[in-house]
Amino acid sequence: MVKRKRLEKKKRSTVRERDWEMRHDTAFSHDLSRHRRALAKLPENSSYKDPLPASFTPNATVVSHSRRWAFVKIDAENPGALPDSGETRLCLIDERLPEGDESLLAPGDRVLVEMEEDNAVVRGIAPRSTRLARHAGVHGRLNQQIIAANVDNLVIVAAAAHPPFRPGLVDRFLIVAQQGGVTPLLCINKMDLVEGEPAEISLYRALNMEICFTSCKTGEGLDELRLRLAGKTSVLAGHSGVGKSSILNRLDPGLRIYTREVSEATSRGRHATTAAALYEMQGGIHIIDTPGIRALGLWNVSPEEVAFYFPELAACSTGCKFRNCTHIHEAQCAVKDAVESGLVPLQRYESYKRIRTSLEEEIAES
Repeated sequence: MVKRKRLEKKKRSTVRERDWEMRHDTAFSHDLSRHRRALAKLPENSSYKDPLPASFTPNATVVSHSRRWAFVKIDAENPGALPDSGETRLCLIDERLPEGDESLLAPGDRVLVEMEEDNAVVRGIAPRSTRLARHAGVHGRLNQQIIAANVDNLVIVAAAAHPPFRPGLVDRFLIVAQQGGVTPLLCINKMDLVEGEPAEISLYRALNMEICFTSCKTGEGLDELRLRLAGKTSVLAGHSGVGKSSILNRLDPGLRIYTREVSEATSRGRHATTAAALYEMQGGIHIIDTPGIRALGLWNVSPEEVAFYFPELAACSTGCKFRNCTHIHEAQCAVKDAVESGLVPLQRYESYKRIRTSLEEEIAES
């Protein structure tokens, strides 16, 4: 007689369940606060220690960081009690600093560093005057990733060719710049590969946007770019392979930043920069180099707000019949009429539709 299986009996799983939020006591490797506490050799109960300062004068600037460590540049003018005035040093991050739904630190952050025995420890983070942020993704630990803090310019680097110029990412970066209170500057690199500027540049000239053209091979435009960046803190951002790190190497050959060639098979860039970092150059130039990205998720922008970040669309939208017009499928839409008549460039309108649709899809999936 053949013994029949009991289908209703479930097979016992041999995989241990891991619930990092409910069982954080046994999930040491995923508990960043416990990590930092162990590495800093701070006690579990540090209530007897001096509390974190409620107000302070920053004495260092974050150059780069990981989840537990930070490289900082100690102020030469106001080092406090730190021995490394004007130098860059590695610091621990105090485990009591609150970790919310956004990045705890970012390059450009002004921080308070204090000594504890032989260790330098970040004890405080000053409020940010400006910020560049992106959506961290649905699978990330954070909601908002801070790309850079306390910056003046966002230099959106695009290639004239190889990889081809893609205005879609430029439009998203313009939204990020407006949100963060940062002045955008469009840098078209690799001009040695083309005979004239990309046709899409006219879209941004119409917006009175600052534009410069450079070539790391011939040196074209690099002196002009250097003048625009002098005395300011700027961020270089854009697709992989457009030449961000190459531009930095030409602006300051002493940096010797690693670079990679664009893939011949896909015409896409290969990642050379893996983490954002702040560089200081002659002429008071401070530049934060960021890893190349394929897509830029927008943070804290609703689908209904997208049109306000496209000034040419916002100017026309007052003539729409419906106050909640999406400018996509409604009748008597002044924006669609302006596109048909040529008053609003079709490419900018198509970019608006792609961004709005992607945000609506994100909401539907969440």
